[in-house]
Amino acid sequence: MDPLQSLDRTGRVLYVGSFWKVLLPALRVGFLIAPASLQPALHAAKQLADWQGGLATQAALARFIEDGLLARHVRRVARHYADRYETLVEAIDRRLSHWLRPIPAAAGLHVAAEVVRGSRVDISRVTRRAWERGVRVAPLSAFYLHPPARAGLAIGYGAIPASRIDEGIKRLAASFAE
Repeated sequence: MDPLQSLDRTGRVLYVGSFWKVLLPALRVGFLIAPASLQPALHAAKQLADWQGGLATQAALARFIEDGLLARHVRRVARHYADRYETLVEAIDRRLSHWLRPIPAAAGLHVAAEVVRGSRVDISRVTRRAWERGVRVAPLSAFYLHPPARAGLAIGYGAIPASRIDEGIKRLAASFAE
């Protein structure tokens, strides 16, 4: 999906990001894309807040980007994440279809799955049992600002190898069945 900033025609949207999810959490380098009219004020604010960043890190990252290595890396990890997403959705459909239905999504590293209408599920109990089995899931209600929230789970796949997803879903299914 295109970021909101790419749709801005009036110069009112800032685009802020970082490289920690794309490359490495320890990198601690971010970026800001701003309209030309705001750049002098943002440069002045940067000077007041922080005179220097990690110049060697920034130079290495700039070279990495200029050489096309970041784009190649992003394409490669996007394929890995797409595979994990498909593996997770298939495992949910295969093992949890009595209790959960995945909600289609175009972005992110989680699958949101809502409780199947008519099934009687105590999501907080399932979440607790799953955690006891080493499966980290979160209730969808944790992501709602105002109730009522959909009953369901957020299941992450960003840090789990595809080969371990089925085992995690098997443990999660046991948490529902118990």
